[in-house]
Amino acid sequence: MKVTPTNLPEVMIIEPRVFGDDRGFFYESFNAKKFAELTGVETNFVQDNHSMSAKNVLRGMHYQIQQAQGKLVRVISGEVFDVAVDLRKSSPRFGQWTGVTLSAANQRQLWIPPGFAHGFVVTSDKAEFLYKTTDYWAPEHERCLQWNDPAIGIQWPLKDEPVMSAKDQIGKLLVDAEVFA
Repeated sequence: MKVTPTNLPEVMIIEPRVFGDDRGFFYESFNAKKFAELTGVETNFVQDNHSMSAKNVLRGMHYQIQQAQGKLVRVISGEVFDVAVDLRKSSPRFGQWTGVTLSAANQRQLWIPPGFAHGFVVTSDKAEFLYKTTDYWAPEHERCLQWNDPAIGIQWPLKDEPVMSAKDQIGKLLVDAEVFA
């Protein structure tokens, strides 16, 4: 397993060691001991989620203000542009973002720690997205940051308007959002 910090050092790209031949491939998608050793993060995942989305679907930018979730995300079919935004007011990188292409082909994963908003847009015809979370979904604590807030300036790889849920369309600007201490 190879771990590479992004421009937000707590958000890390995880690249598993893939064993492939003419029959296909095998890789260990998660190993708690190796994850802790290579990232410095000891965590306990409590929930696995799986979504499927069509091209240009944008999901996010989600976070939970209480029961904050760390997420280990990956794509098993298709491709997405995955984004994290630092929402920790005490961080020197508060309001900054990072984006990484995740795909079935590159088999990368992304670790997004608690304290960050998370979202993605599908860049292939469709994509299946898996993620492990460190806390349970708590809809009463869920918040949504506006995906196109100019103060953050995420450079989404979009040619057309994204397809979004009603909830995601009314995300808050960073200046108005509840954030972490």
